[in-house]
Amino acid sequence: MSILVVVGTRPEIIKMAPVIRRLEEKGLEYVFVHTGQHHDYEMSRIFIEELELPSPHVSFKLSNSSPASQIGEMIIKLENSLAGLKPSILLVEGDTNTILSATIAGIKMGVKIGHVEAGLRSYDWRMPEEHNRRMVDHVSDHLFAPTDVAKRNLVEEKVWGSIHVTGNTVIDALNLYLGRVRELEDKVMGQVKFTDYILATFHRAENVDDPNTLRNFLEILRRSPLPVVLPLHPRTRRRLQEQGLMSQLESLEKIRLMPPCGYFEFLALMKNARLLMTDSGGIQEEATHPAIRKHVLVLRSSTERPEAVSAGFARVVGVDPTVVLPELENLLSNRVNLPHSSPFGDGKASERIVDIVSSDLYT
Repeated sequence: MSILVVVGTRPEIIKMAPVIRRLEEKGLEYVFVHTGQHHDYEMSRIFIEELELPSPHVSFKLSNSSPASQIGEMIIKLENSLAGLKPSILLVEGDTNTILSATIAGIKMGVKIGHVEAGLRSYDWRMPEEHNRRMVDHVSDHLFAPTDVAKRNLVEEKVWGSIHVTGNTVIDALNLYLGRVRELEDKVMGQVKFTDYILATFHRAENVDDPNTLRNFLEILRRSPLPVVLPLHPRTRRRLQEQGLMSQLESLEKIRLMPPCGYFEFLALMKNARLLMTDSGGIQEEATHPAIRKHVLVLRSSTERPEAVSAGFARVVGVDPTVVLPELENLLSNRVNLPHSSPFGDGKASERIVDIVSSDLYT
């Protein structure tokens, strides 16, 4: 009776790392699958190595790049893997095309589905992630909701699977790996030419695929009152190059452009930044960890992490410079004390998840 753990992107690897570690501690049989959705080494496989996870038992190299073609290809390849493995339960995390593909393959072959980080809702139908997580939630047997807010979303939608409030495994991951961050912090900060800076990221399709939004981001960076450290996502770089905007970005004096960072390197940058600007969901969660505790300006019109907003960590500011820049100035000039605990749990989510899965396997 094996457990299939399927990941495909950087956030999934990070958030499933504590689950995999817990499965090993309990001596449970599992198979680790990597779909190759993030084919860039820096964006994916480097995290498996950094987090000292075992090499995937099964991994793919995708030949398609469009979302629909990728999903079809992953379903076929996952079905072939499932046929030989015959798992009892398939664990997926988050809201990517990988988790949708794995879930479809699993349910068509009669495998139970466990959705880690279930119940998140942005109510923004422009986001492919919103489509994915809703579909997966409604066919999952176990829904591991990170918060009571996520549980309420699932209850209101009348999902049929069992709902368990576990906390978010991103807090577990930070607890596991913060010691590694301290080991390399001096080296990372030596690469940043600023002592006081904002850490920024933007990569979501609804943002970077829009030329006007890209130009807005450049204006925000140009007029930022503090220097900005910007690890550049491959998708963002491509879109900037396609729009002829890359040279403008490179010419900005107060910007430290960096390639995609490893997990520990990025956490070190977060830990030492004054505040964060991002369209990432995971960063909104990581910023709430007691060792990070940073304000986040969310460069989107919505968030599926309202808990970070309610707790005072995050502000949803959109992408208009006339809105973002005053909010930025306000945060920099008015010091606000942040909570010392995270709204995303106590760092024991992976223990709860594995205990529930183990109980299901042997009953």
